[in-house]
Amino acid sequence: MTKRRTILGVLGGAAIAALSTAFTVTPALAQEVTLKLHQFLPAQANVPRLVLDVWADKVEADSKGRIKVERYPSMQLGGKPPELMDQAIDGVADVVWTVVGYTPGRFPSTEVFELPFMMTDARATSRAYWQMFEKHMKDTEFKDVHILGAWVHGPGVFHTKNPVHVPGDLEGMKIRGGSRPVNSLLTHLGATPVGMPVPAVSEGLSKGVIDGTTIPWEVTAALKVPELVGNHTEFSGAALYTITFVLAMNKDKYESLPDDLKAVIDANSGEEFSVFAGGTQADADIPARQKAVDRGNNIITLDAAQTEEWRKMAQPVYDEWIADVKTTGIDGQALIDEAKGLIAKYTK
Repeated sequence: MTKRRTILGVLGGAAIAALSTAFTVTPALAQEVTLKLHQFLPAQANVPRLVLDVWADKVEADSKGRIKVERYPSMQLGGKPPELMDQAIDGVADVVWTVVGYTPGRFPSTEVFELPFMMTDARATSRAYWQMFEKHMKDTEFKDVHILGAWVHGPGVFHTKNPVHVPGDLEGMKIRGGSRPVNSLLTHLGATPVGMPVPAVSEGLSKGVIDGTTIPWEVTAALKVPELVGNHTEFSGAALYTITFVLAMNKDKYESLPDDLKAVIDANSGEEFSVFAGGTQADADIPARQKAVDRGNNIITLDAAQTEEWRKMAQPVYDEWIADVKTTGIDGQALIDEAKGLIAKYTK
């Protein structure tokens, strides 16, 4: 009996030691990471719900729970939308989604996609954007941050209190523009461009600060735009404009990840994710537009000939942009030619 107890005691001690080792090693192997994702729209808006949450859920699932993504909508971590990029760089947030144009002139190469009547299709343009980002922007304009995705939204549309059929109809109107090229176009058309982040559009319209806004259909429902204006102007062929976005991650946070978790982030980032994000935003245009139709709003769809009149009016915007970026050493015409070629290549 004594001998048996001794053996069991040895075995028991060995088992306890093995369990102890397992419990001390496992946490090190299953290193857990929390990423704070910060952005400016309400959680129920299309981009957070259909793009950012999908990305975050996939990262969590693919990491088998070792990465947790905490989501902070509506600037809950503080600051204003134009500060999001610096929050990613400084580590206030680990990941941010933002409009590149919220800091005008800081990332000038991206503006090639925001020029009037450049964009044809969000998926094609997002693919072109990612490819040109990797070639021209990754190690220059965006060198201080790790970019996970770069995409554009669907066709930009005028949403106005008074109807807009021809360029002259904008004369004297105060219009919220989404980017530097858009604001330049508005100025050439006789409107007064008003810069404001997307979340401020509803208040701006309701208080009469602006007479209209340029945004894609998909975000109009969340902002209640069809309830605040009665007119919407669409264009045929290439869109009036689009806006560039990035999903950006703090570089140090990314570099601190073990290789297998970097691989999870990488697998859910890049060109195909960018195409998914841009296409998903564009697909959300359809139900949002229908809400304006259901309200009986006036939707003006300009045909090819009418759109061409607007396109000719936009040429000075191209000339000014080329001259402007030349001062920073950028060959604007070369970027325009490359972007047009890639967009045409990928437009189905």
